[in-house]
Amino acid sequence: MNDTIKNITNKINSNEYFIITTHVNPDGDAIGSELALARYLTLLGKNVKIINHSPTPDYLRFMLNSDNDILEFNKKFHSSLIINADVIFTLDINQLSRTKSLEGFIRKSNAIKICIDHHPFPEDYAELGLLDTLSSSTGELIYYLIKQTGIKLNLDIALPLYVAIMTDTGSFKYERTTAKLHRIVAELLDAGVIPIKAHQEIYDQGSANRIQLLGRAFNSLVITGDGKLAYMKISLNDLKETNSKEEDVEGFVSYTLSIKGVEVGLFFFELDNGFKISFRSAATIPVNKLAAEFGGGGHFFAAGARLENKNMEKTIPEVIETAIKYL
Repeated sequence: MNDTIKNITNKINSNEYFIITTHVNPDGDAIGSELALARYLTLLGKNVKIINHSPTPDYLRFMLNSDNDILEFNKKFHSSLIINADVIFTLDINQLSRTKSLEGFIRKSNAIKICIDHHPFPEDYAELGLLDTLSSSTGELIYYLIKQTGIKLNLDIALPLYVAIMTDTGSFKYERTTAKLHRIVAELLDAGVIPIKAHQEIYDQGSANRIQLLGRAFNSLVITGDGKLAYMKISLNDLKETNSKEEDVEGFVSYTLSIKGVEVGLFFFELDNGFKISFRSAATIPVNKLAAEFGGGGHFFAAGARLENKNMEKTIPEVIETAIKYL
């Protein structure tokens, strides 16, 4: 890892214009990693733009210093920036298709492409890759990159790193939560991060719409597989009637694992052109393998899949039948 970090640092030092992007519908690890890296590059005097396909979720906007910190991709204004960049960082993804509207322009660009990610099965599109499936989060990898340079962590960098790590470890309960990781987090707290404030911003500031939507999810709860499998669902109609957004379902799947005896939890979310599935495991079930059966992927305890042009209600029985085989 040290050699890769040294190579990335050399590319940073010898270039001027940087683009940072991440996956569609970014989560805390994606946004936190982007902000931390961008602020580090800015400290070095670099010209940096964060450009994403999706808007920044409301629950993560507390980390922004201005509305221009992260730009939502606009072909007219941003395509030339991507094509003419010196370096493009893709964070928290290893499949370029997950950048959606940015993909074609990234592929056309002659920029040096650097991938920083902790998911398995990377696509070979980057000249350099800081890739480690044993890391808790992309934020942890960004921490290693920044620390290698000797720059002292300030709160502006430490807060998004903390959010990246906290959200991708399920508030420090998933398998990659190690003693080493807690020592990293201690450094972030020393830099001024206040855990309860970060946690409240992310988990305790939900709108009334989100609570109404969660109520509908609870009403859909089904427990099967001899009590070892639980699933919930949200339809487009639920979203519309509660005046909610896609980001409002963030974290809903975790409630399925709060039921005693449940080993696998699933959450189905209907989209305009298909649906998404979130998979969670509380025990020894590798839900990344289960997700792979439906074109998805992820980690042992947390994974996802997006099924386009599929009917959610008609496909749920097939998913449940497949999931039960893993129990």
